[in-house]
Amino acid sequence: MLTNRLVTVALFLLGTLATQVVAQDAADEKWRTAHLSADAAGPDFEVQGEYEGSIAVGDTAAGDSTQKIGVQVIALGDGRFRAVVLQGGLPGDGWTGKPRDREVMTGQTKGDVTSFRGAGKTATIKDELLTFYADDEELGQLKKVIRESETLGMEPPKGAIVLFDGSSTDNFEGGQLSDDGSLMHGTTSKEKFGDCQLHLEFQLSYMPFADGQRRSNSGVYLQGRYECQVLDSFGLEGVDNECGGIYGIAAPKVNMCFPPLSWQTYDIDFTAAKFDETGKLQDDARMTVRHNGVTIHHNIKLPRSTAAATWKLGPEPGPLYLQDHTNPVRYRNIWMVKR
Repeated sequence: MLTNRLVTVALFLLGTLATQVVAQDAADEKWRTAHLSADAAGPDFEVQGEYEGSIAVGDTAAGDSTQKIGVQVIALGDGRFRAVVLQGGLPGDGWTGKPRDREVMTGQTKGDVTSFRGAGKTATIKDELLTFYADDEELGQLKKVIRESETLGMEPPKGAIVLFDGSSTDNFEGGQLSDDGSLMHGTTSKEKFGDCQLHLEFQLSYMPFADGQRRSNSGVYLQGRYECQVLDSFGLEGVDNECGGIYGIAAPKVNMCFPPLSWQTYDIDFTAAKFDETGKLQDDARMTVRHNGVTIHHNIKLPRSTAAATWKLGPEPGPLYLQDHTNPVRYRNIWMVKR
């Protein structure tokens, strides 16, 4: 009898363990899911995005003024959302940049309405209109907007070296074309360079169930040494390991990451490190970065190479490396002007 009970317990434990493994596999499969087109992304993608407008502040009955605000709505999967409310407007378009002017709300979709709750306010999204309420009184409506970088599609100037224009991957080691003619992540330019101006455009995949460093991760490495991070950091605070950060060295002045599947731009002015005849470092490399047309780093010093660099620090020119961090990221319109 005791033996039978032990067998029963053992079978129960094995069954429980198997169920947990299956559940974990399903969770892993969810966060790894990456969409590269709006058609495949599902209904949550239509809610996600940027909204802007004005809401009433103060005593509305007394005719107090309105305030411009921006809202970034981030999809978290299965109809769940986070909304980041920014006083003054969207990043790069009015937001003060002060943490006290940033509020987070949580939301859930039921039917055709997504509802949010936060400190003292509620909001709904329906048909691309975000409506704020306080005690059931409507405060104002915000419209969904789709922003584009002012340098999107910028043509290379005379004398520029075109690394990728969609016609071939000949200028990259191991370069692969995606179905839409973009350059896939995980490739290194054959061209080596020192001081230069670099333009490139990138598209983040839509990974609603992923978070942190697992969400559409890649990186743009100048000379294979200095990474300007590529990551779906839409709506996050903007630290040095998020999009636009110089990895481990400096956070962007403002988080200019657009929603996933938007085409975004980096325009980088790079000055290489200087060495004397003995190979001793005399002056650090420097970088100015514009993300989606907004300066997020100005002539910042790079005292060391960043994590996962493929080239050691040294005086010789280095390549452009587009990191493979297992998540699909697309690149296009890549060119540079050597100085």
